[in-house]
Amino acid sequence: MAELPRLVDQLERAFHGDAWSGPSLLATLVGLSADQAAARPIPPAHSIWELVLHLRTWADTVRARIEQRYNVAIEGEDWPAVPLVADEVAWQTALGELSKAHEQLVTAAQALPEKDLSQVLGAERNRPDGSGVSIYVLLHGTAQHYLYHAGQVALLRKLV
Repeated sequence: MAELPRLVDQLERAFHGDAWSGPSLLATLVGLSADQAAARPIPPAHSIWELVLHLRTWADTVRARIEQRYNVAIEGEDWPAVPLVADEVAWQTALGELSKAHEQLVTAAQALPEKDLSQVLGAERNRPDGSGVSIYVLLHGTAQHYLYHAGQVALLRKLV
């Protein structure tokens, strides 16, 4: 099997399910109310809602970077503000936007030629050797990012 389908599979497992590490990102979000998502059980930590908005921002950013084959600036705010009123419509909208951003990212990844996986997209990460991040690393990192924050959501969920 070529590498690109494997990468897409890892993105899908991290987001939708059957991740080796445990529950997927979406599995950790199922059944949460707007009040639970907006709660801040650990005052200096981000809320679940903030994590969802952050993940949407980064799914959009990664998609733009692989579509443009350039390390474009972040799409929106890294940590967007949660609406002042935590209502169910706004919460469901945030979840829908995250799912849409993920699906658009997967579509963009599937459109990549396999040879482009090694393309480096700038030096923004300030790696010790001065190199940037390849599309391959960026896509793997996105799956890791989903699961990293899924773990945070799981812990916060237990506290709310």
